[in-house]
Amino acid sequence: MKHARLLTGALMALALAAPAAAQDDPVKVGFIYVGPVGDFGWTHEHDLARQAVEEEYGDAVETSFVESVPEGPDAERVMTQMALSGTDLIFATSFGYGPAVNNVAERFPDVAFEHATGYQQDHPNVSLYNARFYQGRAVIGHIAGHMTETSTIGYIASFPIPEVIRGINAAFIHAREVNPDVEFRIVWAYSWFDPAQEASAAEALIEQGADILMQHTDSTAPMSIAEDRGLYAFGQASNMIDFGPNAQLTAIIDNWAPYYIERVGEVMDGTWEAGNVWTGIGDGTVAFADFSDAIPEEVRESAAALRDRIAAGDYHPFTGPINRRDGSEWLAEGEVATDEALLAMDFYVEGITSELPE
Repeated sequence: MKHARLLTGALMALALAAPAAAQDDPVKVGFIYVGPVGDFGWTHEHDLARQAVEEEYGDAVETSFVESVPEGPDAERVMTQMALSGTDLIFATSFGYGPAVNNVAERFPDVAFEHATGYQQDHPNVSLYNARFYQGRAVIGHIAGHMTETSTIGYIASFPIPEVIRGINAAFIHAREVNPDVEFRIVWAYSWFDPAQEASAAEALIEQGADILMQHTDSTAPMSIAEDRGLYAFGQASNMIDFGPNAQLTAIIDNWAPYYIERVGEVMDGTWEAGNVWTGIGDGTVAFADFSDAIPEEVRESAAALRDRIAAGDYHPFTGPINRRDGSEWLAEGEVATDEALLAMDFYVEGITSELPE
């Protein structure tokens, strides 16, 4: 009996030790960034979320990242190397990484892939996640429409894809709603992150009469230009107040941390499954920096009310009547755009005079 008790005790000790041994191997999570972590915009916020994952899970997770990876063959090479090195979960954080994500996912079916702002989901180990940035742009459009003195708002855009076009349209609709004289001047940078190009675009827009700058590019250059010129601007993806303490009216902040923490946790406990989510203000993914004191109190209040209505689901930024730029009807009175229509948006709304690039 004594030997039996000893054997039973030894087996129990081994059983208890087994999970501890497994836990000695951290879950490996890789991040691939289109810009530098020091852009203080889009990539900066993704990297803050990566750091939040480390803070949440400690030694149970091991993260790595590669920054400034162009969309294309380089992205596929980087993700292939991550997979070969034993990475369990890869976050690909730019729209143009889609083909590379799916190519690598096919070769590494045991690796989980998360693609930000994408639409290609060709394999069961590819998940998509996105944020309703257009909701935030509706709010800043409302503010800009009230604040502009020249009725000319400058918009620095990256690439003519639905995500960027949605943002322009949402901002314009809500600026025009409070100021029927508002005009948008739009410059396409054809880059996510190019400080020199963005600065040149900002200067060009100011020369065209813009006294407020918006951007869907990732550097702080437009904010710095606005600060130097005594104008107003909105931060993109991150709080850019340090670069425009007088210029920034507010900033749309991309808060990826809760999603990243959740998905890493699911890989750790074996419950991760591919999904397709599109979250927004109500989920906390789209947030705002403090509204500037330069904004009149009544405008701060109306902007906050708009933000809260969107968050609660009481109002959709794309609610008809809305026409396309050519005057044809897109949404009838009271009609709300479907997600499918928004994800395929390839036109300007009525009132925007610029031509949309092919």
